Amino acid sequence: MERAYTLGLYEKAMPSDLTWREKLLAAKEAGFDFVEISIDETDAKLSRLDMTKEERFGLVRLMQETGVPIRTMCLSGHRKYPLGSSDPAVEARGIEIMEKAIRLAEDLGIRIIQLAGYDVYYEESTFETKKRFLANLKKAADMAAKAGVTMGFETMENEFMNTVEKAMKYVTLVGSPYLNVYPDIGNITNAAKTYENDVLEDLELGKGHIVAMHLKETVPGKFREIPFGTGHVDFESAVTKAWELGVRKYVTEFWYTGNPGWKEDLTFANEMFTRILNGRG
Repeated sequence: MERAYTLGLYEKAMPSDLTWREKLLAAKEAGFDFVEISIDETDAKLSRLDMTKEERFGLVRLMQETGVPIRTMCLSGHRKYPLGSSDPAVEARGIEIMEKAIRLAEDLGIRIIQLAGYDVYYEESTFETKKRFLANLKKAADMAAKAGVTMGFETMENEFMNTVEKAMKYVTLVGSPYLNVYPDIGNITNAAKTYENDVLEDLELGKGHIVAMHLKETVPGKFREIPFGTGHVDFESAVTKAWELGVRKYVTEFWYTGNPGWKEDLTFANEMFTRILNGRG
C-alpha cells in the first residue's frame, strides 16, 4: 500500500565525499523516499547552480536508475549573498543565485526550494535591508511562478525569522502562491522557549501555507548536531499538528560528523519518523 506521505533525507546527513549515486543508494537503503540537495554558501555547493546540461541529464538518469529522486532543495547560499544586502554587488549575486536555483530545480524535477529566512546575515539588519529583501522576494516569486516551482521560508535561528508567524508576514506581503513556509521544527521549538510561545499555535499560523517540514532536533541555545531523541523537540505533537494542516512532505535534517556508523544513523532516523508518520496516515 502506498504511503500517504513522503520522507526525505537531508544531503548533509551523509559524507560529502560520496558520489551522487552513493548518496541516493544510501538514502534508499535506509528507507527514505527522496533526498534534499544542499546549495549552501560554499563555492563547491554554489557551483552546482552552473551544472552543464549534460550533468543535469546525468543526475536525472541517476534518480531514475536508483529510484530515489531529489525533490527538495535547501538553498542556504543566500546567507553569504542575501537578497537584502546593502552592497549592490552582493544583492545582484543573491538574485542571480535565486534565478539559477529555480532553473536547476526546474531541470531536476525539484518541487520545493527552502529559502533561508534572512534579509541579511553577515551585516546589520536595517529598515532598508528589509525593504530590499521584500522587493527581491517579489521578483523571486515571479521567477518561481514562471517555472512552477514552490518556495518556502525556513524558520531560522535568528530574531528576524525564527517563527512561522514572522515568516507569514513576508508570505502575506508578497502574496504569491509560490512563496510559502517550510518550517524547521527544531528552530521553532527553541524560539518557543525563548518567547514562551506555543509551538503548535505558531504552526497553526501557517495554515494553508506550509509546504513541508524539517524534522530537526535541538536543545536550548543550540541548533544543530543534536542526535534525535536527546533534545527537547516534541516530534509527535509537531507532526500531528503538521498533518492536520495538510503537510505530507517531511525531511529529516541532521549532519554527518565523522561517525563511522553514519548508515545506522540514517536508518535510525528513518525508522523513528516512519513510526510517527505511520501513526498519522
